[in-house]
Amino acid sequence: MKDHLVRIITKEGNIRALACVTTALTDTACRLHGTSPTAGVALGRALTGGALMGAIQKNGRVALKFEGNGPVKKILVEADSNGTVRGYVGEPQADLPPRDGKFDVAGLIGRAGFLTVTRDLGMKEPYRGIVQLYTSEIAEDLAWYLTESEQIPSAVGLGTYIDPEKGVTVSGGFLIQSLPPSDAAMIDNLVSRIQAMPSVTELLRADSSPENLLEIMFADIPYDILGTQELNFQCTCSKERMERALITLGPEEIRQIIAEQETADIICEFCRSFYRFSREELERLV
Repeated sequence: MKDHLVRIITKEGNIRALACVTTALTDTACRLHGTSPTAGVALGRALTGGALMGAIQKNGRVALKFEGNGPVKKILVEADSNGTVRGYVGEPQADLPPRDGKFDVAGLIGRAGFLTVTRDLGMKEPYRGIVQLYTSEIAEDLAWYLTESEQIPSAVGLGTYIDPEKGVTVSGGFLIQSLPPSDAAMIDNLVSRIQAMPSVTELLRADSSPENLLEIMFADIPYDILGTQELNFQCTCSKERMERALITLGPEEIRQIIAEQETADIICEFCRSFYRFSREELERLV
């Protein structure tokens, strides 16, 4: 199944929902960064959350940063409204034993810390919201942020499964949001269904598609499909962008690099692409 996202809205127009599968892009990211199983699951959930958050924007990019006191240190994901996603973890080899038979993502992130959501809408300054980590479970923290900070009652479900031999076998999730005027009875009905249904990971491992996830949750609630969208792991780095980053160091620091190293090597944190700047290129930047 190709990575893709589906958007729907109820006939009444008061609930919107998105569901997606992100298996291929999560597998690409985990292989690029050489993540441990738990770090890979954490990255997969964050990438899926980023894809969902990016899709509810009309344009621009959204960045999610989970930063806690756990061994992974941080997770950073960026996504846009066109379906491109990229991300990395601070310590890709950090790992923890399972907790209650499940990947201990909350322990890996740490119980104390912050979730920062940055929305770049192409204006002078991006919008930035910061909340304390609620449970350090990525889905719950995103729902908490949307409900508390952006005042949009939301439910988020995320799942990633990694086979030690095969790598990422499934990854995906959903986002449901209440729109005004809210329908309390419908919201209670959806909450009950989400609580009763198997986990996102279980459903995806049983070959459920994003369309199936939405059908399960909205079984007798009429809705319209607004569209589908392909999702891809894609980085925006380039030598020109790295050059601009070097320029921000200032001429004195670039001269020091020339004196000590003659060349400058830069690796993109998101996609691990390697860029080398020769002495002549550095002198031109000065």
